[in-house]
Amino acid sequence: MNRNQNYNPDVLNCLANLSNDEVFTPPELANKMLDLLPQELFQNPNTTFLDPFTKSGVFLREIVKRLDVGLADKMPDRQQRIDHILHKQVFGIAITELTSLLARRSVYCSKDASGKYSISKFTTASGNILYKNIKHTWVNGKCKYCGASQAVYDRGPEAEQYAYMFIHTDNPKQFFPNMKFDVIVGNPPYQLSKATEKTENNGAFASAIYPLFIEQACKLNPKYICMITPSRWMTKAGQGVSDAWVEKMLGSNHFIEIDDFLDSNECFSGVDIMGGVNYFLYSPNYLGKCNYVLHQNDNLDKRSDYLDSLGAGIVIRDANALNIISKIISVEGKYYINNSFYSVVSPKHFFDKDDKLGSNWKGYSLNKDAKHNIKLYVNKRLEECGYGWIKESDIPKGKSALPLNKVFIPKANGSFGLNSPVIGYPFYGEPNSVCSYTYLCLGYDPNRHNYTREECENMITYIKTRFFRYMVSIKKKTQDASRDVYQFVPLQDFSHPWTDEMLYKKYGLTDDEIAFIESMIRPME
Repeated sequence: MNRNQNYNPDVLNCLANLSNDEVFTPPELANKMLDLLPQELFQNPNTTFLDPFTKSGVFLREIVKRLDVGLADKMPDRQQRIDHILHKQVFGIAITELTSLLARRSVYCSKDASGKYSISKFTTASGNILYKNIKHTWVNGKCKYCGASQAVYDRGPEAEQYAYMFIHTDNPKQFFPNMKFDVIVGNPPYQLSKATEKTENNGAFASAIYPLFIEQACKLNPKYICMITPSRWMTKAGQGVSDAWVEKMLGSNHFIEIDDFLDSNECFSGVDIMGGVNYFLYSPNYLGKCNYVLHQNDNLDKRSDYLDSLGAGIVIRDANALNIISKIISVEGKYYINNSFYSVVSPKHFFDKDDKLGSNWKGYSLNKDAKHNIKLYVNKRLEECGYGWIKESDIPKGKSALPLNKVFIPKANGSFGLNSPVIGYPFYGEPNSVCSYTYLCLGYDPNRHNYTREECENMITYIKTRFFRYMVSIKKKTQDASRDVYQFVPLQDFSHPWTDEMLYKKYGLTDDEIAFIESMIRPME
């Protein structure tokens, strides 16, 4: 670097993230989100802003900078203008004691808003950026507000509780009781461990909490809500995001714009958030179509439509997928989604119960005998051959599928995303066989259709097609592949095998659509 060149980096660009769940927002990203708001808000001395989960204070700082410019004509005296902005317009609630100090330093230029270095004097050290170390409210081992595990988060007073102020109350108005906020903006914490004990794998039991922050924000009835969250909620992927909540949000038609990023690194460098992230502008007073922008490798796919245009209860993020689904509908009928491949996929825990036949259950024999005559397919980490033998009395439920021909497929697959197999390898499940929780059972319902072995083998040829696995990828944005991810896969006649060429022809896919699918999904041998 040239020695004569001035280099003055923004310190908020240099912060290390607390974790994948509490991610600092770069100033550039914060400003892109603020750009979604009507800019006249920053020219109004009565507009009020709240960041109820502030970390670095970047949103509040950038709002102050915009108000400082926007109110210059109305309040020429700069100190008077800054005092008005900081005392009357900009408010925050920090997520930890450390971030409260950081946010005050960013906004007031002092961690003590009443101190001599603060650019605007307050009577308290906190100013309008609050923090209080509150406790979880434990009910039957879980916090009644956020669902955190008591075994994990019931710590001594010297440790951070992660009982976030904004969501640990029935009345979020209590923090600023005389305020009516026009804009609620920020980047909420994403998840908390719901494990029942402290283990190295608590992350596997993490559950989303950002919907709780959105719900609390809605209770304050602002004119606008602008937040950045994981995108998994749009496809109902991930624990803690209920179907009812997603359908309520999508059905409200209150989203003005959503900018959706398939790769979280485009927003947060070095942070991998499965399923990507999105920031949105939401207004309880708006009713209409959403400007949806999909960002992928610097390419923008823009459309204006209702988020749940197909009535499927999720957002179809990719325009290519929307076009292909429309072609399937023209062949299979408008309601094919209600009778799709999903209908022949078993629910989770189909055979197992209370850890019996769970993924790590070892109560089987390696040898078949008169009593142990039911084949149990298990995780290959337990047995290299992939199966053992159990008694019929060992099967807690799902026994109606025992005599059937069926197909088993891994419930989770570590490989997903661009040019991946999307799902694990399917295999034939003979009569008198069951599976542990490692697998899902396909063709399990004797009241629907009792598949022959040949039909099961033909079903496997269908599953292995790129077309099938692309249709799964529309919903599958995490490792888990529960039955829900098969919602958009059309059900076929399995009296014969299937190939991609047959499926492309059946649904009239163009060369470009075929090339797109084959660029996304690699062959499955």
